[in-house]
Amino acid sequence: MTQPMVPSCIASLNEHFTVHTLVGAADPEALLAEVAPRIRGIAGGKVSAAMMAKLPALEIVANSGVGYDSIDTVAAKARGIRVTNTPNVLNDAVAEITIGLMIALARRIPQADRFVREGGWLKGQYPNLSELTGKTVGILGLGRIGKEIATRAQAMKMRVVYHGRRRQPREPYAYYDNLLEMARESDWLVVIAPGGKDTDNIISRDVMAALGPKGSLVSMARGSMVDEDALIAMLGSGELGAAALDVFRDEPNVPEALFAMDNVILSPHQGSKTVETRDAMGALVVANLRAHFAGEPLLTAVV
Repeated sequence: MTQPMVPSCIASLNEHFTVHTLVGAADPEALLAEVAPRIRGIAGGKVSAAMMAKLPALEIVANSGVGYDSIDTVAAKARGIRVTNTPNVLNDAVAEITIGLMIALARRIPQADRFVREGGWLKGQYPNLSELTGKTVGILGLGRIGKEIATRAQAMKMRVVYHGRRRQPREPYAYYDNLLEMARESDWLVVIAPGGKDTDNIISRDVMAALGPKGSLVSMARGSMVDEDALIAMLGSGELGAAALDVFRDEPNVPEALFAMDNVILSPHQGSKTVETRDAMGALVVANLRAHFAGEPLLTAVV
């Protein structure tokens, strides 16, 4: 086990397998060296080619999460190591918090809470802010989660448009083949595309400038997708209106420059962190491992 898992998943892993955990180990490298010849499967992510090279009997990596960019899938494929992920079971949780962060940003809900607690209301009224109704939200990445966000955004009476690698003809939303153009036409830009080399810094200074001083960025996928230095500078200068950030480039290290900004909502990468969703993700990790070792088809294979 290479990353923390919820108790239900740990219990199920222990029920079906002999488990060695690197999480919290006093000396992870020493533990890895000791058990390496016997390890046939990994539950969790953060599996590099170097780690795979230390595990001669490794057959499968069951990733907990829909994104698997922390796993060297090229090295896995070369070795014949299977890789699975946990799609679909987290769609609703991530979509819910995305809309929640948007409302929190539009109405400055955390700031309003602080305003009341610190006695500000006794001295004056809280300012009029904005609402989602009637606004255009551009979604970067209309995948499973993106579609759930779009459905909820429509329930908020928003206009939905999207950008991705290709148009999806069966979807009812307007498609932009150019991200800059979509940003110019959007009040909100939601980032929910896969991370990795192809999307590194895809939310560039130019994209944020196109979104503009009245626009809001919502980053829900990977921190690597946003030019963080440009983001901080543009939020400070007013070139970008506001941002709700659930992911960061070097998390949990969040740039301190963001802490004092009232046009920012910060969230600790909690997109799928609900009891229900994490239990479901853990169950799918175990189900993929059990299927593999039983010689059955994998439920959610990516390699």
